[in-house]
Amino acid sequence: MTLTPWLGRTLLAFLMLTARLPAQATQADWPHYGRDAGGARNSPARQITPTNVARLEVAWTWHSGEPALDPDEGNEPGLEATPIVVDGALYVSTPLGRVVALDPETGEERWRFDARVNPEGGYGDFTSRGVSTWLDAKAPVGQACRRRVFVATVDARLIALDAGSGRPCADFGTSGAVDLRKGLRVPPVEFAAYEVTSPPVIVRGLVITGSAIADNSTLAPASGEVRAFDARTGALRWSWEAIPQDPGDPAHSSWRDGSAGRTGAANVWSVMAADSARDLVFLPTSSPAPDYFGGRRLGENRYANSVVALRASTGRLAWHFQTVHHDLWDYDNASPPALATITRDGASIPALLQATKTGQLFVLHRESGAPLFPVEERRVPMSTVPGEEAWPTQPFTISTPPLSPHGFRANDAWGPTPETQSACREVMRGLRNEGVFTPPSLEGTLVVPSNIGGAHWGGVAVDEQRGIAVVPVNRIAALVQLLPAEGFDADSAEAASERVGEDFEYTRMRGTPYVMRRRLLLGPSGLPCTPPPFGSLVAVNLTTGAPLWSVPLGAFPTREGVPPPPAGWGSPNLGGPIVTATGLVFIAATLDRAIRAFDIGTGRELWRAPLPAGGRATPMTYELGGRQFVVVAAGGGGAFGAGDALVAFALPRE
Repeated sequence: MTLTPWLGRTLLAFLMLTARLPAQATQADWPHYGRDAGGARNSPARQITPTNVARLEVAWTWHSGEPALDPDEGNEPGLEATPIVVDGALYVSTPLGRVVALDPETGEERWRFDARVNPEGGYGDFTSRGVSTWLDAKAPVGQACRRRVFVATVDARLIALDAGSGRPCADFGTSGAVDLRKGLRVPPVEFAAYEVTSPPVIVRGLVITGSAIADNSTLAPASGEVRAFDARTGALRWSWEAIPQDPGDPAHSSWRDGSAGRTGAANVWSVMAADSARDLVFLPTSSPAPDYFGGRRLGENRYANSVVALRASTGRLAWHFQTVHHDLWDYDNASPPALATITRDGASIPALLQATKTGQLFVLHRESGAPLFPVEERRVPMSTVPGEEAWPTQPFTISTPPLSPHGFRANDAWGPTPETQSACREVMRGLRNEGVFTPPSLEGTLVVPSNIGGAHWGGVAVDEQRGIAVVPVNRIAALVQLLPAEGFDADSAEAASERVGEDFEYTRMRGTPYVMRRRLLLGPSGLPCTPPPFGSLVAVNLTTGAPLWSVPLGAFPTREGVPPPPAGWGSPNLGGPIVTATGLVFIAATLDRAIRAFDIGTGRELWRAPLPAGGRATPMTYELGGRQFVVVAAGGGGAFGAGDALVAFALPRE
C-alpha cells in the first residue's frame, strides 16, 4: 500500500455511577501522560524483565466502538491516546470526545462520558492523546469531583469530570466546560482551524492547555495563546503567547515590520511538561503561520519554534531556547519536553531534553535554558524565493550528532529495483538540495528531515539510573515546492507533474503570493527514495551526549504485488517509547502493526507482538493485583489501518 498524507484528513447513559475508587494508589501507577509531570516516561515496575518479556500475552482488549469515517467527510479519527492509571482506575479518551474509565485488571468499563464531538467537523488532526487528573486536597474525602479528570476535546472544549462517576463537575466553567475558542487575540477563521489534541498539564492547581492550529492556510489562522485555568472553577488565571505583542518585549523586534501584530499560530499543540517544585511549566512551541513562506513575518521570530519556560503560577517568562530560527520547513517542536536529572563530573544537574524534527537532541539546564552540551550556530543555505529572507544560521548540537540524516544526494537515491532507483534519482536531481535547512523553492526542494522528522510527537523516554535517552526517528525526505498563486489550477498542476510518486498536498497560503505543495518522497514502488532504514530507534548517552546505539524500527508495508521488504528496513513511525526499571524499552509506532520490547543497553529486540492496527501512540505500564500490564492504543488511521482498540499485555498467571 502507499503512504497516505501524514497530516491527516449521544450523551450515553453513565455506567456504574457509584463505582468506588480504592483509597491507595500503587507505586507503579501511571498518573500522567508521561507517567510524571516531567514526561520522562520511566516506570519503576519490575515484574517484566529482559528474561521473561518474551512470555507476554494479551491480558485484555477494549474497543472504543468508534467507526472509521468516510474519507470524503474529512480526516479519519485516530486513537492515539496514552491512558493513565491512578487510584485503581484506568482513564482513556477517544477522538470523538468520549472519556472512559476501565478496570485496569480486566478492561471492563466502569463509566463512559460523551462530549458529543461532531464527527464531520473537518478536523485537521482528528485525535485526542489522553486525559489528565487532579486531586483537590481541600475537598472532603468522598465529595464529588475531589478527584477530577480533565479532557481537552478536538473541538476545543476543556471539560472537568468526576473521576468516580464521569459526571461533569458543575462548578468548573459553564456546566463543567470552558470554551477554548473564546478570548483569543485572533479567533479562528474556520471552526476546524482550532483544535486541542493533547492533554493539559496540571500544576499548582492550574490546568494549562495549548492548541492545535491549521497549518499553511493563512497568515493568521488563529493566535496560539497558552492559558492557565483554575482547576476548581475554570476561571482564567493567565495567558501567554509565543508571538510577542508588547513592544517592550526584547523578542518583539525579532518580528520585523510589525509582523507580530498580524501573524498567528506559533502555538503549543504537543504535550507540555512541568516542574512544580521550581514553579515552571515548559512549552514546546511550533512554527508561525504559514509554515513554508515567511516573507510576511521576516526576522528570527523569537519564542516560536522554541522551548519556553514560564512561571507556572503567573505565566511570566523565565527563559527560552530557540531550536529553529524563522522556520520555513514545518519544524515545530512536536516532541514533548522530558525532564530528568543527569550526572556531569559527579554532580547532579536538573535537565530538560528536547528532541526536534531536525533530528537533534538538545539538552538544556532546566533552571536557565543554557545548553548542557555545546550548541553552535552554523551557516545554512539562503532562500531564492522572491520576498523571502531565510535566517542565515541555525543551531546545531556538537556532542550529539544528528539522530537522523541531515542530507541525501541524488546518488544516494534508493529503490527496490534498478527502475525505481533510477526514477528516484531523476527526481532528486531536479530538486534544490543543499542538506538540512535548504529553504523551499520555486523549482522544488528536497527537505530532509521531512516535516514528520527526525524526531516527532512520539518524543523521548529517559532512564536516569542508566543515563540513557531513547528517541524514535524517521529517516525519509519530503519534496516541497512553492508555486505562484496567480492563475494557479491544482488539477492542472497535478496533471502536469512529472514528479515520481503520488499524494501531493496543495495548500493556498492566503495572504502570500504562493501555493505550497508537498509530499513524502516515495518512489513508484510506494517505498521511500531515501535508503533504509526508513525509521530507527536511537539511544543517547546522557553523560557524554554520544550516541549509544541505533537500530531499525519496524517494517514498511508495500503495495499489493510488491514483495515485502526484508527485516532491517525500518518503518516511518509516529508514537513514543517508554522505559522500565528493568531496562526494557516498549514502543509500537510503526506501520507494521506491532509492539516491541528492546534492551535499553544494547538495542536488541527482545519481544514483538501483533496489534489489530498500527499503534500510533505511546504505550504505558502499571502494576496492579500483583501483575504488571503494558497497554497500547492500536487505533490506526491512514496507512496504519483502521482500529479502535486498547490492548493490554501481561505475563501469564501462575
